[in-house]
Amino acid sequence: MTDQTLTDEELKTGTEEPEVKRIDIKEFREFGYLHELNRGFLHPLGLALEVVVEDDGTERLGGVWDYRDDPEGMRFHEGTLNPEKARRIAAERERRRPAREAALGYWQQPIPEDQDG
Repeated sequence: MTDQTLTDEELKTGTEEPEVKRIDIKEFREFGYLHELNRGFLHPLGLALEVVVEDDGTERLGGVWDYRDDPEGMRFHEGTLNPEKARRIAAERERRRPAREAALGYWQQPIPEDQDG
């Protein structure tokens, strides 16, 4: 079984096979999404999502680095943290927050209570 993420519009229309919109991987990296995903979520868990830049300049997701056996997790090398990317993602989160919270009642989707125990 795989996780399926649906937009509100897809939920409303009952679309069984929604057309998936995808961000260009270069834009994902350059804007700061990769930076903040790694810094804020994956690195503390000892993981890192990588982007591979091909010889022709195209970019694609590579794999997930796995350093979970390191108790301190991962971090960016000195001098590679990008404050502008961090600020841009923080601003994007705050720009999107009001509409999401108004429509859904939350920013981060809550996990339902465990009914078994």
